[in-house]
Amino acid sequence: MGGSRVQVNKPHKSRFSSKSSRNIHKVSQKDKNRFAKSDRNVTKGARAARLQRSKMLREQKRAALLKEKRASSGSGSPPRVILLFPLSTSVNVSSLAEDLLRLLSTERTGALSSTVASSEYKLRATVLQAPHGDLLSCMELAKVADLIAFVASATEESTCDYIDSFGSQCLSVFRSLGLPSTCVLIRDLPTELKGRNDAKKICSSSLTSEFPEDCKFYPADTKDDLHKFMWLFKEQRLTTPHWRNQRPYLMAQKVDVVPDDSGPEKCTLLLAGYTRAHSLSVNQLVHVSGAGDFQLSKIEIIKDPIPLNARKVHDAMDSDDNQDVEVIRSIAPDPLKQEPLLVENVPDPLAGEQTWPTEAEMAEADRNQKQKKLRKRTLPRGTSEYQAAWIIDETDEEDSDAKDDGDDDDGMVLDEGESSFPSQEGTNNLDFDEDQASLYLRDSDEETENDSMMMDGENLTREQIEDEIKKIREAHAEDEEFPDEVDTPLDVPARKRFAQYRGVKSFRTSLWDPKESLPPEYARIFAFDNFARTRKHVIAKSLEMEQESRDDCVPAGSYARLYIKEVPLDVASKLCVVSRTASIILCGLLQHESKMSVLHFSIRKHDSYDAPIKAKEEFIFHVGFRQFVARPIFSTDNINSDKHKMERFLQAGRFSIASIYAPICFPPLPLIVLKGAGEACTPMVAAVGSVRSIDPDRIILKKIILTGYPQRVSKLKATVRYMFHNPEDVRWFKPVEVWTKCGRRGRIKEPVGTHGAMKCIFNGGLQQHDTVCMSLYKRAYPKWPEHGFPLLNA
Repeated sequence: MGGSRVQVNKPHKSRFSSKSSRNIHKVSQKDKNRFAKSDRNVTKGARAARLQRSKMLREQKRAALLKEKRASSGSGSPPRVILLFPLSTSVNVSSLAEDLLRLLSTERTGALSSTVASSEYKLRATVLQAPHGDLLSCMELAKVADLIAFVASATEESTCDYIDSFGSQCLSVFRSLGLPSTCVLIRDLPTELKGRNDAKKICSSSLTSEFPEDCKFYPADTKDDLHKFMWLFKEQRLTTPHWRNQRPYLMAQKVDVVPDDSGPEKCTLLLAGYTRAHSLSVNQLVHVSGAGDFQLSKIEIIKDPIPLNARKVHDAMDSDDNQDVEVIRSIAPDPLKQEPLLVENVPDPLAGEQTWPTEAEMAEADRNQKQKKLRKRTLPRGTSEYQAAWIIDETDEEDSDAKDDGDDDDGMVLDEGESSFPSQEGTNNLDFDEDQASLYLRDSDEETENDSMMMDGENLTREQIEDEIKKIREAHAEDEEFPDEVDTPLDVPARKRFAQYRGVKSFRTSLWDPKESLPPEYARIFAFDNFARTRKHVIAKSLEMEQESRDDCVPAGSYARLYIKEVPLDVASKLCVVSRTASIILCGLLQHESKMSVLHFSIRKHDSYDAPIKAKEEFIFHVGFRQFVARPIFSTDNINSDKHKMERFLQAGRFSIASIYAPICFPPLPLIVLKGAGEACTPMVAAVGSVRSIDPDRIILKKIILTGYPQRVSKLKATVRYMFHNPEDVRWFKPVEVWTKCGRRGRIKEPVGTHGAMKCIFNGGLQQHDTVCMSLYKRAYPKWPEHGFPLLNA
């Protein structure tokens, strides 16, 4: 009772205070004023610093935006490229292009060029028309367009007719390439105001989902409509894909050919146009779209033929009348600084030699050779001396048979190399591959190497082509139903048929040497020690060259004439023909981008392509501004493993990795894969994607599954047949683990009988309807293309 009347005092609040504030009463007032800082001043200083920092960032953004605006719309900037793309066949783009050029040009009569300068809008523009139905031309024009104006007609009966099949296909390709600034121009609107507004609303509401959110819709029937559109276009901040701003490029307005002193089959190609995005150096390599990579012999900076100033227009007209071009500056390459045109590595055949034969060994080899010549052998008629060296005597055959029998007893070694063949990178493996391909025509292993090489369309009739396509479709359906399953041939021993394959204990954790038994093509390619570091260094070097304003560079926005040396004469003539109907694009290459390596792309099958895409078929790869022919192999992308499983077909609905031999391309770059349907037909879009990496050491394993069926089952033991057809094959593959489709795992104990049956032990009871499988792997490589670039194959 008494405890309730005990006095309770308020607790001291020092537990929330700091140590310095608890000891402040021990400091004198004089020292306190000297050392202590005012909280008000601290708060005021922090706020001022924060305001100053935000003001500085705001000024930097404003300055960067002003610099970008001056660079894109100033007198020193190149003309803006407007691409008019019709969404359907009913749209008349030529009349719209003529109306725009009449609006911008001061000339009211006569023929107009595609590039005009307007003193009223203080703008230079190039108006291009996309040919409806020509996919290649539309793609090339979209790569250089600053604004893609999609033109729709309001007179369509239904909303689905605004975009036809070709328009939707091109739109999906443009999205994969990366869309620049876009807008939609609506033509053929009614004249009365109410019907005009209703038609515009219907058209815009049906097309909004197909375009980006910032895409604007403009009527484009009258001159006032076009005037409003051009005024807004002049003030618009244009956006371009990031990959276009990493390399200089030029859209050729004039193409010419000059004879070259290097040879009768070579010439100098002249391309004239405005340089864009970055400064172009005369010492760097260039890529002409579809033709290949070349060096420059000279660059001439020419007086702008279409200046923004009206007075300069008359000067340019006078100079045109005199057929004289005023060259402001001529730039020649420096032989010490010019990038060499190195495509393939030249291998040294003696690079792998470790010793040099002595004189005694060479004399002994000569004596042996003379003894062989003295020995008389019965040879077939017409056999040369070189062929006779490969004919084996009976004694040699007996020795080789004895060695083969000894090897069969040893069996196949798990997780090791191909024990029956030397691990050389020379011609031994190549000879073995050719022999196997010629002897064992029933090999399902060669389905991606031989069957994919379809015969040329010139030598095939229509029925043969249809039969070939039918076979590919049947193989694709079988691969989906029974993936990787292969039948063991009856007439060839499995240890010889599958000699290049090996068993792997764990696909994820087992070791596989990436430098083992490489094909001869790997001696012709280049590899990076550290790809990420090299890419960072190359891009930094390109930006440094842009900022230095060197004498060997042509500034962006200049009108220049490029002299491209050592161009094949037939390629140059084809480019001249193509330039009449489409634009020729030239882009500057970064360092190392002309050298061959193994490129990997993240790829997805296009929705409009329904035919099966088989590995190692020939495709045209459009990577950024560049084009080349390649024969890819497809594989999965395993995140938690350094090994990736090869796919015989590109599966629809998901991404895969495509690996090819091709010139180096530093990412990020978009990818469009085209499949040619013949000389008369236009190519079709087969797949889209982007550059993933450059790595020759990426391990891609081809998997096959040998299947057998239980004959007798006794608890954990079972007798399996039809996987092999002789007991030697069973002994050879004995170390490899077997598994069943119902989830059991086991091993081979011993062969049974003389027809390839074997006794197996499993980790659980086996069911009679189960299937016994064995997984074997070998490393797969892409095919080297026969033609590097599309124009060389045309």
